[in-house]
Amino acid sequence: MQSTNFLHLTFELIIGFFALLLITKILGKTQINQLRPFDFISALVLGELVGNAIYDQEIGLHYVLYAIVLWTLLIGTIETITQKQKKTRSLLEGKPSIVIREGKLDYEALKKNKLDLNQLQHLLRDREVFSLQDVHYAILEANGTVSVLKTSEASTPTNGQWMTDPPPQPELPLALILDGEWIEDNIIETSVSKEQILQHIYARNIPDINRILYAEWNGSFPLFIQTYDS
Repeated sequence: MQSTNFLHLTFELIIGFFALLLITKILGKTQINQLRPFDFISALVLGELVGNAIYDQEIGLHYVLYAIVLWTLLIGTIETITQKQKKTRSLLEGKPSIVIREGKLDYEALKKNKLDLNQLQHLLRDREVFSLQDVHYAILEANGTVSVLKTSEASTPTNGQWMTDPPPQPELPLALILDGEWIEDNIIETSVSKEQILQHIYARNIPDINRILYAEWNGSFPLFIQTYDS
């Protein structure tokens, strides 16, 4: 009896595995490379259905296959609708948001997408961008990644430029103020004090750090500063 159960489970797992493999081929690579919130939730639901179907003795193989086929039909229907009806794309797929526009942080876009500055910095570093000053446009895509258009100064120079004007070793940019608060660990890494930073801020006609959305140190003054109302 026990060997029969193991054999039945093995058979169900093999069928489920190859059925899922087939479905991923049918739906295309975008389901993996461009995982949207809707796809993520669908994958969780499918996994739960398949798991219950495999390990519940009262549910047979036909339930496993039914869950997989139904999920595929639902996803396929959504893909067809979004391809033919453009108005449904923002609702079903989400839409990109510009979070940095012409070098300026869009605070309202950050709030709307529930993206804080630490998360934004992490996403930018994934794109090998370590300073907000190097960003002309940054777009938060529907799948949670960030696409970056660098400034002309930060773009890769040509071979001729390398030969005539070799660039200096870059400083690691450090955020000193985020959301109106000091970043103590980063200040310790710099060669300046809070008093010097405050003097620089006051000279920029900014009365308090609470007005500052982001302030960055790049090895020397002036600081790169973005205020909430800039």
